[in-house]
Amino acid sequence: MYDLFVICYLLVSLALILLVLIQHGKGASMGAAFGAGASGTVFGSSGTGNFLTKTTTFLAILFFMLSLVLGNLTAKQSKPDDGSEFFQSVPVTTEQAPAKKDDVNDIPVGN
Repeated sequence: MYDLFVICYLLVSLALILLVLIQHGKGASMGAAFGAGASGTVFGSSGTGNFLTKTTTFLAILFFMLSLVLGNLTAKQSKPDDGSEFFQSVPVTTEQAPAKKDDVNDIPVGN
């Protein structure tokens, strides 16, 4: 199940990158750079939203939802799936040598 989410996450991220790179910006035309053309229309030079922008919005929402799901699944895992022992806790021993009586009596107190 986790692997399926990771594969979907990678495919959505690649599609999102490609769609963002394909689209033109608001001032992409040469006439819009000098203030002419369709920049003064009711909806601006981008229009009401075409197929590419709607698809990009859908993929961005799907990308963030998959990010939250994968983060939640990763946080709930108790140990890594690869079988490594790296993340397991190691017991820490704090054994100290017993204090000598001479060390305690040699500490000056007061004057």
